[in-house]
Amino acid sequence: MQDVVVISGGMVVTMDAQRRVLDRADLLVERGRIAAIGEVAVPPGAQRIDASGMIVLPGLIDAHAHAGHSLVKTLGGGDSARWTEAVEEIYPRGTTTGFWAADGALAALERLKAGITTGLAVFGAYGSRTDAPDYAQAHAAAYRRVGVRLVICPGVSPPPYPNRFARWDGDAATPLAITLDDQLRVCEALVATLHGAADAMTHVMLAAPVAFPGRPGVTAELLAGYADAAISTRALSRSLGVGFTQDGHRAGTVRVAAEQGLLGPDALLSHCIDIDAEEQAAIIASGAKVAHNPSANFSILGRCPAIELMAAGGTVAICSDGTAPDRPFDLFRHMQQAMHYHRRHFRDAQVLPPGKALEMVTIDAARALGLEAEIGSLEAGKRADIVLVDMQKPHLFPPDMPLYRLVCFANAADVDTVLVEGRVVMSGRAVPHVDQRAVLADAAREITAAIARSGMQRMSAMPEGFWRRTRYGA
Repeated sequence: MQDVVVISGGMVVTMDAQRRVLDRADLLVERGRIAAIGEVAVPPGAQRIDASGMIVLPGLIDAHAHAGHSLVKTLGGGDSARWTEAVEEIYPRGTTTGFWAADGALAALERLKAGITTGLAVFGAYGSRTDAPDYAQAHAAAYRRVGVRLVICPGVSPPPYPNRFARWDGDAATPLAITLDDQLRVCEALVATLHGAADAMTHVMLAAPVAFPGRPGVTAELLAGYADAAISTRALSRSLGVGFTQDGHRAGTVRVAAEQGLLGPDALLSHCIDIDAEEQAAIIASGAKVAHNPSANFSILGRCPAIELMAAGGTVAICSDGTAPDRPFDLFRHMQQAMHYHRRHFRDAQVLPPGKALEMVTIDAARALGLEAEIGSLEAGKRADIVLVDMQKPHLFPPDMPLYRLVCFANAADVDTVLVEGRVVMSGRAVPHVDQRAVLADAAREITAAIARSGMQRMSAMPEGFWRRTRYGA
């Protein structure tokens, strides 16, 4: 780590309580922390970064996505039903630690190049590898090598139990029957080894599946299994002092979570589409946070009342739900999607101003992860997670209204320089400590092998209805 770095000449968007924006300001970083902002004396030997023509932001925070998805995002060719079928077979029974390491490196590199310095990855809850600790450990280690801060969320797969897994040794697979208690023990081991590790580069939250009452095939017995899984996982998260998350909330499920005692200020609920006023009130009263994924399939099926929740004092983060089956980690895209999504609902172009959208991927997202004291804004004493966006591009001109241009017109490829924990991990879009070709080669090799192990080769074929039809299956 470079002990002292000075970033000078840029427009510094602090995202502090006053939302100060300082033009041509200096930012001093010492030993991984922000030391001063404004006019600073440059210490001898400091690394200097010229930010002229750039906007200097706190590192972007993606508070909801999935481990594994970077390698499986093309399967099914855009047909989400076929993609789901492939994932539910590949993750628990077709993957190795090599798969999870390759996915971690690919995801972390994409996030880094999009200006994301902290990203959440759900590792459990629907068939991921929580039958042993080494899969999640390999994933987290890959993030650390790339240099992106990770909130990894191991958890329990959905009932009925025991779940079917397979562990591979070369070409030989050993079938495994893994109980709920087995998975909870793995979660406990991962908290012990990963939470707060590597100078806080890795954090852990625990994940539990969401039950859907009334869905075909969801019996009373199965609902009881979901309840046991969620309540047990939540009890463990509280006993270990880590956060709790659930992916896939929709009408009625927040009410069930509240009745089961799952909510609280350390709970992060994803999607939350079509929740009613009672469920919204339960979120606000409990202090639970919401991960809003405007580009996800759930946001096609229903609407997250993000505007209403924030108006009532709630915390909502804009997230990618990346990267499968059809979306990147580009939080600029997802901010823009969110603004249009809610404006269309209200038929009001004044809804969700760009500044609020930017808050939802910085300080609000940090609050959603319980990390707002450390990251999410540029303030003295906070960790030096910093992004420089190059504004000297045709699609980002003319030069007036820079913050409006940033939110409404920028994209991931405009991120020029990234610091994480005070270390310059990308400069001029180059990541010198990472061999990108090797990352891509590892990704290609591991997904090919995982598809072969699970017999999912047909998912790489072009689906029927890709051409000339107006919907799949029509």
